[in-house]
Amino acid sequence: MDDLASWPTGRLLLVAARLVEREWNAVLAERGLTHAGFLTLNALGDGPRTQRELAARTYVEEQTIRPVLDRLERNGHISRERDPADRRRVMVTRTPRGERTYTALLAGDSAERIIADRVEDPEVLRAELIRLISGIHGQ
Repeated sequence: MDDLASWPTGRLLLVAARLVEREWNAVLAERGLTHAGFLTLNALGDGPRTQRELAARTYVEEQTIRPVLDRLERNGHISRERDPADRRRVMVTRTPRGERTYTALLAGDSAERIIADRVEDPEVLRAELIRLISGIHGQ
């Protein structure tokens, strides 16, 4: 790898984000999930949702969430059933397996550990990232 000390900060940040994402994706893949699948399981945390609601909660288009749901269902993480109150709607629910998988990822703090194990002070990094994101987002 090039001399990292000579890289501009923006490049360092982008490469770090990609590397963390790659490791996180590997952790998720071990459990049959993608990042989109993880976000979907998170969105189901407070109960069943429609496909439209899940798309909105995960900030994707309805058509984009469909393959995510197909994969989650194939892997036993969710179930889909018609809404008895409105047969046109399909409700998506975490299965017990989906619940266990999601809980295990949170309990192991897998995402945080990827970073925390590699930096001197994870809380300082976190605070600076929040400040950076807030500053850019607030422009």
